[in-house]
Amino acid sequence: MAQAAQANVFDANNSQIQVEHDKKRRQFVIRLNGSHDRAVLLYEYVGKKTVDLQHTEVPDAYRGRGIAKHLAKAAMDFVVEEDLKAHLTCWYIQKYVKENPQPQYFEHIYQ
Repeated sequence: MAQAAQANVFDANNSQIQVEHDKKRRQFVIRLNGSHDRAVLLYEYVGKKTVDLQHTEVPDAYRGRGIAKHLAKAAMDFVVEEDLKAHLTCWYIQKYVKENPQPQYFEHIYQ
């Protein structure tokens, strides 16, 4: 994958979950069940230093396992690390930030 970065996290069963950041396609991806199923978080640049975190999608069979949380954390960490501002269009990202009130996140969110 071109311009991809990876972060490794573990789920409740201590199984490794890899979050891949595909900067070219502007998405964060977790490959599920090998590489057939994927969970994704999509974003777009809406300004030079501003992103819109638009949509998170986890296949029905994998919902309720905390997978979207890993995508949300990776996206918010990216916003902070790159010193970007973020619009939180995606309801799940809004929920994640509310449930994980990190000061560094709030500094980078358009209210």
